[in-house]
Parts: sequence; structure tokens; C-alpha cells
Amino acid sequence: MTTAQTKKIKVDAVILWVDGNDEGYKSKISPYLEDTNSNENFKNRYVQINEIEHNVNSILKHASFVNTIFIVTDNQTPQFLKQTDKYTNVKIIDHSVIFKGFEANLPTFNSRTIESCIHRIPELSEHFLYLNDDFFIINPTTIKDFFTKNGFPILRGLWQPLETSKIYKKSKPEKAKHKKAQEKAAKLLGFKKLYRFKHTPHPIRKSTLVNFFNENPDVFIENIKHKFRNKTQFLPIALANHLEIQSKTCKLQKDLQLLYFRSYKKPIFWYKFKFNILSKNKLFLGLQNLNFCPPNILEFILPWLKNRVN
Repeated sequence: MTTAQTKKIKVDAVILWVDGNDEGYKSKISPYLEDTNSNENFKNRYVQINEIEHNVNSILKHASFVNTIFIVTDNQTPQFLKQTDKYTNVKIIDHSVIFKGFEANLPTFNSRTIESCIHRIPELSEHFLYLNDDFFIINPTTIKDFFTKNGFPILRGLWQPLETSKIYKKSKPEKAKHKKAQEKAAKLLGFKKLYRFKHTPHPIRKSTLVNFFNENPDVFIENIKHKFRNKTQFLPIALANHLEIQSKTCKLQKDLQLLYFRSYKKPIFWYKFKFNILSKNKLFLGLQNLNFCPPNILEFILPWLKNRVN
């Protein structure tokens, strides 16, 4: 991609965020918990330890081409945004804005429901990156790491067979799992296999989602009616990916360029090796369930991350 071509593409970023520690949020969600699996794992899905600040800083430092960072939330503002004028290109988008016309579905505590509406963010650019708040960009990137010179998204992932095609899986009860929700998107479009993505920033073209949902309003309404994750839902990001694959308007890349952690049970030297050595050749870091991290591991990870993104 030439410099001239790069300048023609405007790229925003979208992040979903919730402060599950907030008392107002706890009061809002409490009346609905009796209809869900209200065990500790469920509650911890909404707990955060300020990952959002490092997430935003990582974009500002290592993806400086990003125009506007939209944080989608429910009547909340991260504390760090109130403390400095550094974040002039960060905008808070309330759920009420992207659910305009569909307010009957609020409040919602379901990321899949909210993801189904991110294309409705006012002034969102055609090209944008979608991130969870536990995604971090840890080395310098350019637009060409996410979009081709034609503006097509670069999709990082691998082809896998559908679990429903595996005999030993057919007898198991279906749950609202992440991979299952990806599969539902693939099957919705008639795919016989899944292009599975992991925890990296997802490049998306807004028009891909807009056009599909405009043509399939019943699918949209069905996917946004659940306040909590439901086994009938598909992942909108997987839908966008498979739509691009179907129309041959994307580039597929096997190398995820990702350093990813979902548990923290290894000895400290293992994490030091991963972070200090292996991170040099990666663009992205995923830290899932960081709130479960033991204090001694967390005391290493958080300063390392802060140093890397500031």
C-alpha cells in the first residue's frame, strides 16, 4: 500500500466496555440475574481491572493511524478519560444511541447483542477495527496490517470443521460458547466449515454489516433480543468475516501475530519469557480473565503492559 493509498482510508476503532464494579451497574443487572446462570464465573465476566486504559493507550501508541476511538458503554465513562486532555479522539457511545429505534431491548448485558449494533454508531468510518477491552496492540502497526490496498479486511484465522459435523459432539447439549456462536454465523451463510478467529483486533467494513442487516431485518432483531448470551445467537464479527470471504473481498492470514493468555497458573519465569522474549515478534496481546490472575503474576504483567503502551 502506497502512502497516497494509505491516506485515502480512514480507520476508526470500536471497543465494548463495562465497569462491572460500578454500584449503579450492579443495581441495573441484579433484577435480571435470576434468569441467568448467576455463579461467580458469570459475574466475573463484567469485572475489570482497568484494562480499558491500557487498551486505548496501545491504540494511540501502536496504531496512530486510527482516527477516532469509540468506546461503547452503558451510561459509564472510564475514570482515566476524566483525568487528562490526552484523549481528545476518544468518544463515549451510549447503548441508547446504537439501539435507537430498538430501545425495548435495553438494558442489555450481552456483548453479542451489542456487537450486532456497532455498525449503527453515528459517524463511524467505513473501515474500523473492533476490539474487546482485553486486546492490546504491543508493537507498531500500520493500516496495511489490517486492510489491503483495496480496502479489504485482512482476516486472521484458520479453517476448521464445524463441530456439528463431528459425531462425538452431536450428543452433547448445546451451550452459548464462543466457537459455537462463530459456527452459527458461518452456517447462516451456508458455509460447511468455519473460518475461526481468535483474540486479535478485527478489521471490519461497516457496509458489510449494514447491507446484510438491512436485507435481513428479522435476523438482526432476533440476535439483539437477548439480555444475556444465548445459544441461538451468532457472533456478528464472524458474520462479517464470512460475508467478506463469500464475496472474495478479504485477505486470509494464518499467522495471528498474537500472544494470548486465558489462564495464569504457570510459574512466574514462564510469563517473563513469554512477555519479554516472544512478544518481540507479535503485534497483539490478549489477556483474557485477567481478574483471575494471581497477585504475584499480576504485579509483573500490569507494569510490563503499562510500559509497553505508554
